[in-house]
Amino acid sequence: MSQNFSGFSEDFQVFFKELKENNNRDWFAANKKRYQDIVQYPISDFVADLGPKLEEIAPCYVADPRPNRGSMFRIYRDIRFSKDQRPYKDHAACQFRHQAGKNAHAPGFYIHLADDGVHYGGGIWMPPSPKLALIRQAIDENQDKWLSITQDETFLKTFGALNSEGALKRPPKGFSEDHPLIDDLKKKSFFAMHRAPAANLQKASLVDDVIETYEKAVPLMRFLTNAVGLPF
Repeated sequence: MSQNFSGFSEDFQVFFKELKENNNRDWFAANKKRYQDIVQYPISDFVADLGPKLEEIAPCYVADPRPNRGSMFRIYRDIRFSKDQRPYKDHAACQFRHQAGKNAHAPGFYIHLADDGVHYGGGIWMPPSPKLALIRQAIDENQDKWLSITQDETFLKTFGALNSEGALKRPPKGFSEDHPLIDDLKKKSFFAMHRAPAANLQKASLVDDVIETYEKAVPLMRFLTNAVGLPF
């Protein structure tokens, strides 16, 4: 059981509900201390407790509890090239990425915490073209292994179908439309996510629940990690 983390307070959800209605700098400035107390610091406790457990199942993946420059994503949105000019994200999130990864495009375990629920799992989001090509090559060359992971009964029960973000309309270069795994080969991201109700945010057992789910994502994470030339 966790040592520092005892669950998020009810105000965690209230904070993000109010942020959705008041997504502006004046409101956030007036509530920044509240954000630190009920979001940042409890997440740091969560990550600190999760770290040793994550190391047991995925030694090359890092859980850094620092509230800044650690595993926790900043709440500030990058609005430089966006039509959506809201300055703040309406959720909190962490990525526990591979120790060789330098940004969110590296393979990693992930958790998304919002007022309407929580989801967590692992994968790789929008990897650069050379890494994406390596993953597609690994899927093509290890079709039976890929299917044994993504069609496994426990995997499907936990995560459902493999998620993605964006997909090619036409087959990637070097592959035909009649390839047996063409739908997966067209993907630009590969990740598995388990969704849980918002009530779980207040449970002290959340750390252990997340780790149990991450463990079920290990075969996928090992495949993707090795595909991009990294040790698992």
